[in-house]
Amino acid sequence: MTAPLILSALFGPADFGYLDGLRRAHFPPERNVISAHLTMFHHLPPSVADELERRVAELCRAPAPKAVLSEPINLGRGVALRVRSPELAEMRAELAEVFATMLTPQDGQGWRAHVTIQNKVRPEEARALLAALQADWRERPVSIVGLAGWWYRDGLWELAFKRSFRGVG
Repeated sequence: MTAPLILSALFGPADFGYLDGLRRAHFPPERNVISAHLTMFHHLPPSVADELERRVAELCRAPAPKAVLSEPINLGRGVALRVRSPELAEMRAELAEVFATMLTPQDGQGWRAHVTIQNKVRPEEARALLAALQADWRERPVSIVGLAGWWYRDGLWELAFKRSFRGVG
């Protein structure tokens, strides 16, 4: 495979439904080609596929990390929901250390975990959604059930592997 790899965290069904519903409601339909997701790495070389899958399998022997949707954030031309999970951040840091020499600048600059629910809209449209979400926002737990690797193919994601955390599913 010559396509780069993406690594994402997987949400439980109810949380995925909520987040993907927000994405479908607010993302420009012509640009919304993938479902709601929490990207951990945007671009890993295909040569690390086997090593990444092995390390993900090891990480997933642990119980699912606790996580919360903490607040809506302004992306300028869109809106995302911040995800806070010290345990998931620790897993990502461990993988970043292993693959440090292969990280793109985007992946090497640190991780600000979020789920994008709107992107590539006019700034005033993004500000309006942000204000609407902030008006009655309450932090809420979100279920992280596993990790998945994806081949990135011209904007689409093709599943390479997925693993569930211990005790999930």
